[in-house]
Amino acid sequence: MIDSGNPVGTGRSPCPVSCTLDLLGDKWTLLVVRDLLLGKTTYTEFRKSPEGIPTNILAERLRRLQAAGIVEKSRYQERPVRHAYRLTEKGRDLQPVLLAMVDWGNKHIPGTVTRAQIAAMAPHLVKDR
Repeated sequence: MIDSGNPVGTGRSPCPVSCTLDLLGDKWTLLVVRDLLLGKTTYTEFRKSPEGIPTNILAERLRRLQAAGIVEKSRYQERPVRHAYRLTEKGRDLQPVLLAMVDWGNKHIPGTVTRAQIAAMAPHLVKDR
């Protein structure tokens, strides 16, 4: 049984699944993490993803991920100011979570992109199991 006492800074419970979902469990956040794992770093690159994340939501998710220590940003251009985004170690620790979702999707949702196809796009992500 999970203790019902709320940890400091969370809204629902001390359950690690609940706390993780509070941070990552919306429609867009893990797609931004996926794109970072695939090597995208700029706002323009994120906008080109096939899911078509709205710009206001993309900006908010990047801010939220940065505040949580999952993403860091650095300025790469002064005029106009532009930033590059990269996963921190904490963010890179989400890689096995996303690969587990790939495996689940491949098993249960016909037509999804396979690990082999992902390896062709980003060989650093997919290692032999």
